Amino acid sequence: MTDLLRIEELHVDFATDTGAVPAVRGVNLSVAPGEVLALVGESGSGKTVTARSVLGLLPDTATVRGRVLLGAGTSEPGEDVLTAPAARLRALRGTHAAMVFQEPSTALNPVFTIGWQLTEGLRAHGRGGSKAERRALAVDWLDKVGIPDPATRVDHYPHQLSGGQKQRAVIAMALALDTRLIVADEPTTALDVTVQAEILELLHRCRTDFGTAVLLITHNMGVVADLADRVAVMRAGQVVEQAPVRDLFAAPAHPYTRKLLAAVPHFGTGGRAGPQTADVQAQHVVRASGLVVDYPGRLGRKGFRAVDGVSFEIRPGEVLGLVGESGSGKTTIGRAIAGLTAVTGGQLELFGEPLTRNSRKPRTAGRIGYVFQDPATSFNPLLTIAESIAEPLVVHRRELGAQEIRAQAESLLEAVRLPRAYADRYPHELSGGQRQRAGLARALALRPRLLIADEPTSALDVSVQAKVLDLFGELQRELGFAALFVSHDLAVVEQVADRVVVLHRGRIAEEGPTSQVLGSPQDDYTRRLVAALPVPDPVRQARRQQHPVEEGVAGS
Repeated sequence: MTDLLRIEELHVDFATDTGAVPAVRGVNLSVAPGEVLALVGESGSGKTVTARSVLGLLPDTATVRGRVLLGAGTSEPGEDVLTAPAARLRALRGTHAAMVFQEPSTALNPVFTIGWQLTEGLRAHGRGGSKAERRALAVDWLDKVGIPDPATRVDHYPHQLSGGQKQRAVIAMALALDTRLIVADEPTTALDVTVQAEILELLHRCRTDFGTAVLLITHNMGVVADLADRVAVMRAGQVVEQAPVRDLFAAPAHPYTRKLLAAVPHFGTGGRAGPQTADVQAQHVVRASGLVVDYPGRLGRKGFRAVDGVSFEIRPGEVLGLVGESGSGKTTIGRAIAGLTAVTGGQLELFGEPLTRNSRKPRTAGRIGYVFQDPATSFNPLLTIAESIAEPLVVHRRELGAQEIRAQAESLLEAVRLPRAYADRYPHELSGGQRQRAGLARALALRPRLLIADEPTSALDVSVQAKVLDLFGELQRELGFAALFVSHDLAVVEQVADRVVVLHRGRIAEEGPTSQVLGSPQDDYTRRLVAALPVPDPVRQARRQQHPVEEGVAGS
């Protein structure tokens, strides 16, 4: 056996109250030393279940058949993960294979610092030497994955890091053990394009310098083109096509693969021309003047300024795109508008009314809908999906009866392309992309005047993303709401936004019409963002193979 990983006739069924539900059906895959295999497909197609099978991380409700052989890339047979005892599995995890999970907020323990969690893996596997040496390694790896001020951040807790920074910390935990195989489940989902480019370079360097193989689960075809050698396409639990990356992009054989590639948003189309539904001279929905948001220091640590003198406006019917690197202040601005984060300076008006710390009235009565960045932590795990979607209706539409509220919740599920049967499922029973669509349904339940969408498509595969963006456009034309659209995906922002504000370290670097800012950027930082955008073009893969990555990683 010459493969680090060989999956043979893998079947996974999940037990439910109504019987067994098949999630993976007869999957056969292999990954050779130093190879990057990309696994793509819609949410719920079985990608993550297949990936978790590699490390024996499936829940007790799963029934598994087949073989998952984790080998050493020699003539010796690999070990079958599915039959290995628990002690042996613990030894294999981290050294033979390590996993980068899809949602970093659920992968990190909230009561331990980032440094402790990173060094704990080193300690458990007897790596890194003394406690001080392990800490030095942790700081070094945090620096390599692009976390600023790593000597300080090593003592921070997960909630003190942005979504992208948490994702980078999880990647550092996997890389620090010099593992032979990295199973990366959406490793760049929460990252802006510049950091995404750095992480891809880092993964590529691990492959070229150390022979590390990568099983990459992603919905981003640009990432696939940048990094992968081969691609396997999954649909409904089965692999429908496998091919070298250049062949798959040039001549996809399966109709479903062609559908996936056709749904990829293409950067450079110019964006929308302006507000679609409302009088641009009407009263502003949002007006920020010199907006400042400070986070206080705690436990002896210094506070920091997340937003520093930002001014912008959102007109009725307009979509304002907010882009920038992780930690630039994008999410903080959205939370400040919704009243979830205190404003410490400047002025903020909503619907023509100035807001103060004691003035919350304009933020209530269902005027604002919010799609949160992390779908895993934004749902109450004790409520069904229908109950979560219905909660705004229960609070603000008390004249509605229970049956009418239930019917509206099911209708909203269908609107975001989720079956009505999902109404009685709990959040943990949905994939990341399915939870994100449910979050969009909940945000639209009250037909808000302003929708704040914080990375609303980051966990969606390209085909579902295209449907959700089409749905977003349809609902905006129908309801006429304004929107603050926060995203790191410039191709998506270009498609939906009328104007764009580019944030850099809490300040505005550039703003203007979408076609102008993204098509002909004037600021150096904006130009770097545009240049770092991954493009679904196999020519990039050929260039990468012809010109190996230079020593060092950009931004580390």
